[in-house]
Amino acid sequence: MEKKTARLRRAKTTRSHIRDLGVARLTVLRSGQHIYAQVFTADGSKVLASASTVQTDVKDGLKNGKNMDAAAKVGRAIAEKARAAGVEKVAFDRSGYRFHGRIKALADAAREGGLQF
Repeated sequence: MEKKTARLRRAKTTRSHIRDLGVARLTVLRSGQHIYAQVFTADGSKVLASASTVQTDVKDGLKNGKNMDAAAKVGRAIAEKARAAGVEKVAFDRSGYRFHGRIKALADAAREGGLQF
């Protein structure tokens, strides 16, 4: 099975489980150069908060947007914005990526920022 196809299959399984939980969803997209995070409503119809290494307030002071420091900064930013939007509890949708490296750094920083997974 191709790598991307396998990742999308894992993501689909996770999202169906999160849909049953009925809580806001923190989703992550990892590209070669940047990392993005968004918080969706429980039904997925509206984006409540977003942060990425493309945004100027996040990328200030970073060497590049593709390392664990950048992911941690995005995690702190998304936690701050989600709490400002009134979201305390989320389900973490890692989009089929393995929970290590940049994904783990983002999740740990979001937890430290006050989000509950």
